[in-house]
Amino acid sequence: MKSWWQKSLMVAVTVLTLGAITPNHMIWESLLDEEDGPKTHASQGQTKEYTLEWIDPAEYYVTADSILADFRQAAEEQSYIKFGSRIGPVIDSEFRTRILPTIQDVIDTELAGYSKDRLRNLTISEKPSGDHAEKIFHVYDKDSGQDEIRFHVRTEKKPLEGYSFNFHYHLASDQYQRHISIGDIYWSKNTPPKWLS
Repeated sequence: MKSWWQKSLMVAVTVLTLGAITPNHMIWESLLDEEDGPKTHASQGQTKEYTLEWIDPAEYYVTADSILADFRQAAEEQSYIKFGSRIGPVIDSEFRTRILPTIQDVIDTELAGYSKDRLRNLTISEKPSGDHAEKIFHVYDKDSGQDEIRFHVRTEKKPLEGYSFNFHYHLASDQYQRHISIGDIYWSKNTPPKWLS
């Protein structure tokens, strides 16, 4: 009879609260224990052990797509570091609309076949070259130091036209021999400032 009473009470609480509050099963278990007599787990020598397996959130959310997204973001940051405060504002619009999307597409295309573990072992160099050197950034293997992709920009002077910046990249698959053009941005007839300035 007591069991029927407990079940009725549980249904009544659920109905009255429209299911927002459901009775905790621990309450009913303790009532059932009292029915059989005052027993506690400790007095019986019974203990329950729980093991918690912690999942590192950083590990859980890391996917190949998230790694490539980080590479795309780092590519933009390193490019603007390379341009400095004198070149960056002048070429910003054209770089952002024409060159940067292509750089990001190259990253996606060239690294698409890599496994998640292989991608996690890659990183982007953080120090673009200054003066007149070409290096913007390289995607390389952290363990071996081997470059996978090299992104460069070269200042070119074309007769009667003036100076322009040629963005291009090189791949490890052909020992960096091919010069694969991304695009050009015109500067002016005046000599551009040094990179990082």
